[in-house]
Amino acid sequence: MPLVTVNRQPPFTKTNKTSWMTKMKKYMAVIEKCPETNFYVGYIPGFPGAHAQADTLDELNRNLKEVVEMLLEDGDPKLSGEFIGTQLVEVA
Repeated sequence: MPLVTVNRQPPFTKTNKTSWMTKMKKYMAVIEKCPETNFYVGYIPGFPGAHAQADTLDELNRNLKEVVEMLLEDGDPKLSGEFIGTQLVEVA
């Protein structure tokens, strides 16, 4: 699964390296490809408003990161769920 890493501080310098590193947040994104538009669509489960779309996976990661950074400006979110994983379901 793609991981979206968000930097909530400016790039670290010698004086703020530790505080910058402890501020990193990581969120697991679910990615699907829309058959109608051919866009990659991603969202972070349980994180209201954290969704984006793009032509490429790299662009999608950048878009998701930008959305999450913007959402975090209002403070840490109250996540309504937690990503656990995926399962393969077989049927006859």
